[in-house]
Amino acid sequence: MKIGVFTDSYRPYTSGVVRSIDTFTAELTKLGHDIYIFAPNYPNCSREKRVFRFPSVPAPTNRDFALAVPFSFRLKPTINQWQPDIIHVHSPFLLGRVGARYAHKLGIPLVFTFHTLYDQYVHYVPFAQGVTRELTRRFCRDFCNRCDLVVAPTGIIEEHLKKMGVRTKIKVIPTGINLEEFTQGDKNWLRREHGIKPEEKILLFVGRLGQEKNIGFLLSAFAELSRGNSNLKLVLVGGGPEEVNLKRQAAQLGIGQQVIFTGTLNRTEVINCYQGADLFVFASKTETQGLVLAEAKAAGLPVVAVKAFGTSEMVRDGEDGFLTPENKDLFVAKIKELITDDDLRQKIAVRAKNNAQLLSSRQSALNLVAEYHALKEKKHNHLMRSSV
Repeated sequence: MKIGVFTDSYRPYTSGVVRSIDTFTAELTKLGHDIYIFAPNYPNCSREKRVFRFPSVPAPTNRDFALAVPFSFRLKPTINQWQPDIIHVHSPFLLGRVGARYAHKLGIPLVFTFHTLYDQYVHYVPFAQGVTRELTRRFCRDFCNRCDLVVAPTGIIEEHLKKMGVRTKIKVIPTGINLEEFTQGDKNWLRREHGIKPEEKILLFVGRLGQEKNIGFLLSAFAELSRGNSNLKLVLVGGGPEEVNLKRQAAQLGIGQQVIFTGTLNRTEVINCYQGADLFVFASKTETQGLVLAEAKAAGLPVVAVKAFGTSEMVRDGEDGFLTPENKDLFVAKIKELITDDDLRQKIAVRAKNNAQLLSSRQSALNLVAEYHALKEKKHNHLMRSSV
């Protein structure tokens, strides 16, 4: 099957959306499908087979993120020559709309994965945030209702979409993880790279350093936690627009020496960080799934997270981690419980690793392919009836 993937977020930019696309692309390719990705261009981007790059400009709110100019003279001949069977978009905006237009032109199924609670990102808009939030919800609802299928990463997001007024069929297919990756990795790399002592416990966060990730809450909680306990390190893996502000906050809280900002790492290094940590901490309230939570579990890391949309389905409270309200005292208490009780931490680590086995990327890809085939058959039958 030929699957055209249109996305506003793609490598070399790093995000959960990019991880999801890469994961599904790898698995679908292994299953014999032909994937063509349509994405923004970045400076010094190397040419890749089956990746079409649109001209782009840096986003005004995040200079590391490229906004595609949704037009190219090369696009139409590329699409017409390749002749996709399915178009799968990963954004309702710029390139998502281009993909939708071609799906309707060609009379082929249109699939949309709802990766992001877009209305929770209006803090990047410098004015009229209330109006912008409502307009964003309506825009997303209307786009979903133009699609043949909406993929939701969790059941909670499925319910959210239905409450928004989405009438299109919704199928829950989480982004799976490559479990094999987590059988590898160097457990000592993180300590060796950053001079972390054997007696120091490592709390890990992996993700974009953006306002929506609520990392300021993590720093505040860590400052409370580390009072009277210097044998703790907080490692923040990732880059983003809030990095300078977060470093400043860490210094103001007096924890600058205990917080390590690694910047953006390659995949092997990220796996090494998971393998070398003792605990995973997460405070984002805008996740649709929280793929890093699944990765942490696959590495056998207990998770302490703020209870929110995606996290509450990814973490089984009291079984493979803990969920708390956004309350610093409760959050700190759960971390303390895990770092001071080695037996409890080990039990939860084992359960986390076992539960992660249910999140195989291959199974997720097989589920998606089944939906693709059903859509193709439905579209074919509709065309046959129309021609009679």
